[in-house]
Amino acid sequence: MKVRLINPSSVSFGTAVITPRWQYVLAAATPRSYGDPILVDETLEQIDPATIQAGDAVGIGIHTANALRGYEIGKLARDKGAYVIFGGIHATLYPEEAMELGGAHCVVKGDGDLAWARALDDCRNGVPKPLYIGGQIEASDFVAARWDLIPPGRYMWASVQTVRGCPKHCSFCSVWRTDGQRPRQRASDVVIEEIVQLRRLGFRFIALADDNFYPVTLTDLRLAEEQKNAPRLAELRRIRDERFELMSRLSQLPNDMVFFTQITMEAAEDTAFLDAMKAARIKGALVGVEAVTPAGLKDVYKDFNLSGDSLIQQLRTFRRHGVHVLGSFIFGLPSDRPETFDATAAAALSADLTFAQFVTLSPYPGTVDFIRWEKLLGPDPPKIAGVPLTRRWLIPQEHRPKLYWDHPVMSAEEIRSRTQAVWDKFYSLPSIWKRSSFIKSSRGRLAFVLISKIYRQMYADTGIATDSARVSWSGLSARWLSKPCRLLFSAKPMPELNVPDRVPPPLAWPEGQVAASFAAGED
Repeated sequence: MKVRLINPSSVSFGTAVITPRWQYVLAAATPRSYGDPILVDETLEQIDPATIQAGDAVGIGIHTANALRGYEIGKLARDKGAYVIFGGIHATLYPEEAMELGGAHCVVKGDGDLAWARALDDCRNGVPKPLYIGGQIEASDFVAARWDLIPPGRYMWASVQTVRGCPKHCSFCSVWRTDGQRPRQRASDVVIEEIVQLRRLGFRFIALADDNFYPVTLTDLRLAEEQKNAPRLAELRRIRDERFELMSRLSQLPNDMVFFTQITMEAAEDTAFLDAMKAARIKGALVGVEAVTPAGLKDVYKDFNLSGDSLIQQLRTFRRHGVHVLGSFIFGLPSDRPETFDATAAAALSADLTFAQFVTLSPYPGTVDFIRWEKLLGPDPPKIAGVPLTRRWLIPQEHRPKLYWDHPVMSAEEIRSRTQAVWDKFYSLPSIWKRSSFIKSSRGRLAFVLISKIYRQMYADTGIATDSARVSWSGLSARWLSKPCRLLFSAKPMPELNVPDRVPPPLAWPEGQVAASFAAGED
């Protein structure tokens, strides 16, 4: 029985920005008795159906955006006589859908690190179970990826995960429901070993693919102190200390390495953490800004963010401490007005953001927003192309609405066109070139321009590229740009690189000084 792991995509670019980590984790979780799994990433090239044979085990990982394509592949594989196993966040939420529409013999819900092997064994024995409950395993059970299977010269960045779960509860995000609110943090030893393996292969740009790289805030520590909750405080300090230990070890890796991650805005209040990120060469972070007004932040349950001038100053704090921000903004919130778009564009430009993304409000399964939206539409929602609107991911791309919520003052087309105008303004060549001024070398500035343009083209699920012609053009132009861009990110392999020794990290936070620092108004 051959094992195949397929990452579905309706658009292939020939070269991809970031490795689909789940494929390499499940490849490592595949027992050696099955041989090396065959990996197909459709963001590179689409699968050849002729390669699937009867008796194969085909694993398909899906999220909401690629679920429809995943179901096409699943039905194709089942028709070929293969065993079909679905996993990923969308299959976790809708296992019955994967069985009904994707031809799944079974679905792995939750973490697949341990459950995957059980599903494979049952398929080989001809007795697959409908569901395998992976759950939320402990970090000590996370499987390290098999990067020896990566195809050379196809990816710009590699990806390594250091923590799963996020303690926040944002209304538009499902992570805290599917991965949990308790941070499950890997030991620095296994993380560093993976990163060293990737640098040996020639990767120097690494995405730390975490739900939230900053799982403990100063506010968390202060509240635990004020409540005199000793066990809670000890646990928070342990998690925080381990973050600092990891960053200390990252700083010992070769100087040409660059890391990128995802954190919350509150990290701007923690300048000791930002300085540790800088020392570790974590040079960039996706930060969920979401909205620039107090009303907008209330709409998405993110009142802990600042707004207005305070927001701009907070974002500039990241840059002052050497961390470049990819700011994420949402349009189409109930409180948005026509002037919100210009205000957001102005804030993004004046806050010294290095990159930005501007998405339209879309209800994703597993989120508070989706539950509210589904309830609003009622038991008999409108249908498009025969598909209930509440199953929007099953609607063919060319028929999908530009906006899923009725807005109190703007039409869907107005929100779409204004969103596109903000994208175009932020990613105009003059704006990109101006933002690249922090880079000293011509080669580096060229790389910045190219990655800015390719990011803009690849971001096709924003409510902008809703017609098939635009999606096709985005794929074609991204393919043209991606190959020269990848060359700018490549590095000479370092096969002799050793794992750095463990050294004591800097003190994460002096004993008993959390509340005092807040009272004194310290950063």
